[in-house]
Amino acid sequence: MPEQHQRNAVPSIKVASCSDFEVTGIGDHPAWDQVDWVPMQLRADSSADYNSRFKILYSTSGIYVLFDGSDRILSATLQEDFSDLWTEDVFECFFWTDQRYPIYFEYEISPLGFELPILVPNFDGQFLGWRPWHYEANRRTRKAIAIHGGEMESGAAITGWSAEVFLPFALLSPLRQVPPQPGTRWQANFYRMDYDHGRPSSWHWSPVGPSFHETQNFGALIFE
Repeated sequence: MPEQHQRNAVPSIKVASCSDFEVTGIGDHPAWDQVDWVPMQLRADSSADYNSRFKILYSTSGIYVLFDGSDRILSATLQEDFSDLWTEDVFECFFWTDQRYPIYFEYEISPLGFELPILVPNFDGQFLGWRPWHYEANRRTRKAIAIHGGEMESGAAITGWSAEVFLPFALLSPLRQVPPQPGTRWQANFYRMDYDHGRPSSWHWSPVGPSFHETQNFGALIFE
């Protein structure tokens, strides 16, 4: 089973393998039963008292991530993929597949079901994302959202939301160490942003400072 532990003060997770399955937004496939929830920590200067957590699996064709968090207001208005989704409610994951090269994959998903998949070249803290080319067929993500206790509408009163995504390895090309093999190690991080009442709160898995792009503080994924 995946387990979280400390290695040189950096958290790590053992990522279990699975067969491919369809995502529903609620993580009801039996494959998820074999892995534990991993909590995200509330970051400094944040006041929201919500729980935030995730699970992760991998198959021969891609990565599965299941996000879940409590909430009170669906604070999202953007209606287009590749928007500045991080300015509203969002879950995020970053995968740095090979530390020899300063480029990684970033994925964001909003409670309205819009996404931001980009490759990010990061040279000494100078970074800007690049959108995927030929984003279709086996390079396309699969995603589903579930809103709990309310409607999928901007400003709706809710009790929480979850997102289930499949990120194909074909989309991560030409990053190195893709697809991973048993024993492969990637650096990674998982985040959440929430904007209830216009006051941003954020969460991280592996602690970072002001920027989510502090790759030196990413945790580790070790594929089983």
